[in-house]
Amino acid sequence: MKADLQLYDYWSYENRPRIRWPNGAKVALWVAPNFEFYEFDPPRNSQRTPWKRPNPDIAGYGIRDYGNRVGAQRQMELLDKFGIRASVSLSAALCDHHPEIIEMCRERDYEFFSHGVYNTRYNYSLSQAEERQMLKDSLEAIRHQGGQVCSGYLAPALSHSEHTLDLFAEVSTEMFGPEVPLYSCDLFHDDQPTPLKTRSGRKMVSIPYSLELNDTIAYVVNKVEPRRYGQIIRDAFDVLYAEGAESGTVMCIPTHNYQVSCPHRIAAFEEALNYIIGHEGVWLATGREIAQHFISHHYDEAQASIQAGLAGVA
Repeated sequence: MKADLQLYDYWSYENRPRIRWPNGAKVALWVAPNFEFYEFDPPRNSQRTPWKRPNPDIAGYGIRDYGNRVGAQRQMELLDKFGIRASVSLSAALCDHHPEIIEMCRERDYEFFSHGVYNTRYNYSLSQAEERQMLKDSLEAIRHQGGQVCSGYLAPALSHSEHTLDLFAEVSTEMFGPEVPLYSCDLFHDDQPTPLKTRSGRKMVSIPYSLELNDTIAYVVNKVEPRRYGQIIRDAFDVLYAEGAESGTVMCIPTHNYQVSCPHRIAAFEEALNYIIGHEGVWLATGREIAQHFISHHYDEAQASIQAGLAGVA
């Protein structure tokens, strides 16, 4: 039996080498809107049902369609107000179904990172060959229709498999070469970037992607009110900002256009962003920029610290 995920080594938050963000920033803030496409009648998966109600689930499908029809533009206009370049967690099928959204993102120079092809098709039960092909399809769409080489990955509907990181590293290397900075959002285990293990030896980092600040978790799972969600964001920032004075931290706000962009919720999100932007020492970054900076300036020192800690335990 495996004792852990075997994707990274234990690394205590205490006494790590100091992370220094550009211009002495304390916190690297990245906003990660999920721009997703949900199929009305998706292929069946033996381990998970996409819709809560028997088909046709008009309510479930309709609110997600609302996100692409209304919510996407509303959120983009809000981020424009604060000068935030989003890192879009992209269902690659959106490139075909709603190319106008892709164009609006390109006009704003947003980063695209892969969120699979459809958010109604999961990695559960896929063979490695099938998951590899899904990854390749999503990266191809981002390259050809998004106009970018993709650096990051978040499994569709968080359906991470045992082989996901290895496959992402291998497919990326085959398609784009070894120099592209790679990161995963699937692990939720830290407040700073951390090195990951891959069977190919390709460098990859995990960067914080918070489920606790994810609007779907807040509104659907934890059932908080909009003002409370805004306060949770501010509270999280205060702690990360204070700790970032000693060593740079990362704050991610993952959003969904059919959640945070609803009329009764958008004001709370705006107030939270206004609070954060009002502080000095906040680096408005993309996921790729955070990964690139960490790999270029801190990765080797982090690995040495991890190995020293493991040797001390042994």
